[in-house]
Amino acid sequence: MQTRPLAPNSVIGILGGGQLARMLSLAAAPLGYKTCIYCPEDNGPAIDVCHSHIVGDYGDQAKLKQFAAKVDVITYEFENIPASTIAFLNQLITVSPNLKSLQTSQDRLVEKDYLNSVGATTAPYANIATKQDLDNAVRKLGLPAILKTRTMGYDGKGQVGIKTMADMQQAYDLVSNNSSGLDKPNCILEGFINFDLEISVIIARDAAGNVAIFEPSENAHKNHILNSSTIPAQISPDIRAKACQLASDIIHGLDYVGVLGVETFITTNGNTPIIINEIAPRVHNSGHWTQDACYISQFEQHIRAIANLPLGSVARHSDVVMHNLIGDGVALASDYAKQANAKIHLYGKQEIKTGRKMGHVNLLFPLDSLIKT
Repeated sequence: MQTRPLAPNSVIGILGGGQLARMLSLAAAPLGYKTCIYCPEDNGPAIDVCHSHIVGDYGDQAKLKQFAAKVDVITYEFENIPASTIAFLNQLITVSPNLKSLQTSQDRLVEKDYLNSVGATTAPYANIATKQDLDNAVRKLGLPAILKTRTMGYDGKGQVGIKTMADMQQAYDLVSNNSSGLDKPNCILEGFINFDLEISVIIARDAAGNVAIFEPSENAHKNHILNSSTIPAQISPDIRAKACQLASDIIHGLDYVGVLGVETFITTNGNTPIIINEIAPRVHNSGHWTQDACYISQFEQHIRAIANLPLGSVARHSDVVMHNLIGDGVALASDYAKQANAKIHLYGKQEIKTGRKMGHVNLLFPLDSLIKT
């Protein structure tokens, strides 16, 4: 792995052309780096702001070789990049975060096994291959519970909430649809967690093992999609310290380089007040607040980590509430534009769809003004 800082005018390759790649590209430019986007679409948000791009399938090895030849290091903006793509590129050039991190996050069963192996607590869970497995797991874990596909699910997709036995048929359908013809089971049942609030920790690690941890955000969801993040989170200093330590243990165990998002439930259970929900091997929606409330954003921090520059300060100069602009909600941008404390970030997506993230806004407040007493 490269240990010297990436020289100015080097090219950072990014797999994926969405809004996260867009904001990574915007963060790379002031540091003197160019970006090259590789994605299957020719109209992604990142293509508007990158230096160059290649349109190609993630399985097209000829185009991937062309991509690797144009760049000096590679990263990715989402965790559903095929692991085979990263394995192939790894033979040609450094890819950060590493293959282990991607594979761990891509499979919810592997992810939960890993989290427990480093001392984190997760929801109780069971591997589901058949309807009989599901029946046995429901008896063991109880209801309510959530059945999820082990792979490819996000923003509420690929999951069924089982509140009562009346919901079992829909759950059986998910098992049948995702197990048929597969070599391994493809669902996981997770026990229900009664939590007080959800926080996430955005942490960065460089190749030398140094870490930088942003302050946890308090998150609110709507229709399984992140709606807002508030900083500071209403948690005790002890919970904050423990959540950050768990994030540090997780990122070190993966030998990770870059920014990692750790989604966490805070409960009233004195024995296990912190439950790790999942990890995301990339910059994260709940870290968008860092763009305007911190001296260095999560996006610049990720570029610094993969370019072997020193990690920057995680200090913030403002309290902040980040609101996602989802679907038709993007129309609210013009109202936010009237507010002096609003920093608007639109992604340039050409089509508005229900549930689609179109942008976000950071509302800034004086430091410590959002602390509840």
